[in-house]
Amino acid sequence: MSTVESSTKYIFVTGGVTSSLGKGIISASLAKLLQARGYTATIQKLDPYINIDPGTLNPYEHGECYVTEDGAETDLDLGHYERFLNVPTSQANNVTTGRIYQSVIEKERRGDYLGETVQVIPHITDEIKHCIKLLGEGNKYDFVITEIGGTVGDIESLPYVEAIRQLRWELGNRCVVIHLTLVPYLAAAKELKTKPTQHSVKTMQEYGVQPDILVCRTERHLNEGIRSKIALFCNVSKEAVIESIDTDSIYKVPLLMKEEKLDLQVLKKTKMSPNCMPDLHKWELFLNRLQNPKSTVKIALVGKYVELMDAYKSIIESLIHAGTSNECKVDLKMVHSEHLEKPDGLQLLDDVSGVLVAPGFGERGIEGKIKAIEYARTNNIPFFGICLGMQCASIEFARNVLKLNDAHSTEVMPDSPHPIIDIMEEQKKIDLKGGTMRLGAYKCELEEGSKVAAIYHTPEISERHRHRYEFNTHYLKAFEENDMKASGKNPDTGLVEIIELESHPWFVGVQFHPEYKSTVAEPHPLFVNFVKAAMEFNASKK
Repeated sequence: MSTVESSTKYIFVTGGVTSSLGKGIISASLAKLLQARGYTATIQKLDPYINIDPGTLNPYEHGECYVTEDGAETDLDLGHYERFLNVPTSQANNVTTGRIYQSVIEKERRGDYLGETVQVIPHITDEIKHCIKLLGEGNKYDFVITEIGGTVGDIESLPYVEAIRQLRWELGNRCVVIHLTLVPYLAAAKELKTKPTQHSVKTMQEYGVQPDILVCRTERHLNEGIRSKIALFCNVSKEAVIESIDTDSIYKVPLLMKEEKLDLQVLKKTKMSPNCMPDLHKWELFLNRLQNPKSTVKIALVGKYVELMDAYKSIIESLIHAGTSNECKVDLKMVHSEHLEKPDGLQLLDDVSGVLVAPGFGERGIEGKIKAIEYARTNNIPFFGICLGMQCASIEFARNVLKLNDAHSTEVMPDSPHPIIDIMEEQKKIDLKGGTMRLGAYKCELEEGSKVAAIYHTPEISERHRHRYEFNTHYLKAFEENDMKASGKNPDTGLVEIIELESHPWFVGVQFHPEYKSTVAEPHPLFVNFVKAAMEFNASKK
């Protein structure tokens, strides 16, 4: 039986000099340009840490945990990939060292290696190569872009760089290595310095990998002399030295990379046709609206990690998408929920036209979230609660409207006399923390005539979840008799997915995470409508 040889091209994006240079944004921008030329592309992230996934990591350690349709807890860069490409990712798009070693050890225990001594080379590197090529099986994509987390020279990254070295020999011109480095500007010397880039490329060469393209992150433009110098010392053509200058929006990066011809360099080195000029009309329209808003509205994002923007990355980007859709700039006010617990804390919300209470876990800051919700409810300010935000809205309503003292979540108060939020039945016997929550996409039926049904324009939706606790339906009748409706339920379990306060201009809480599905091409309707409601509230104050 004959097999069709794979024609998928593999692009590797590595980083040097320092972390946080923007490998994820460069990868997503390149994929967007290739997509705009008519090619299919997907992106995966290989993370060097030994955790199986980021699901148990503190947001202070790793930012938000992004959840895919199939329920994988992944790196936040996958959110960038989806927002740029408007194509869902999956478990296969995020691989960690922990998963690599777990798979190899399981194979060893089964006897798959027939008694061989299991080593980093070839067993670990073979597993890495298998995960990389998995996405290219069946020629589903023209390009598979693989971002290697961390910085070249880190001990953790060595097996991944070795896997790239091997794949270069195996794949030939089907493989391209892009190395992202820093070209710092020294104010005292008043010049850009190329030595960090030279040393970073030299480290790659010591590992047996010669980069094909260098993307140089810089705060000043690279002149021809700098480009020529980098090309000479790093064994690349001058055209393959790509400038990535600092910009005020990640959504400008695809256009900057187009100007620098990054996609043309990749197509040239993989011997692929340019096809046509990239069609970025809709992207440029979005960017024009983003840069030229007709109005501004201030919205509070209430959470306990607000000093770390990456903890709420998808929510922040969803608000940008929604604001642009409304031709409005969302002036986001990050409000620490613990600060709202102080006697005069609610003054922090005096100047906002919308309140979004963010997801999270644990007791810290929860009473501040509840106070913020009461403030929004009693002052008719548009309110949007996501996951824990919806649960806090239920607790607030039970305490202050139903007069159920000590109403709480059993996550925080296990012996609450009124467990408005309780652990899901199937979660009660689970002890392990990693990958055991209700994860991924689930259906939700919307109540006919409800606010959310009008927003979605469909009777049934599918949204992504990440939680262990749920609304206790024992209290549902009392809620609905007092104006708080369950306007969305899971059709199989009856789980309350959405609550809304009928007499309020805009008061919606959702158990799922709509922020995971908002993209540049398709802003999420709940965020779009929430921002619109905030704009209307703002106009009513004038």
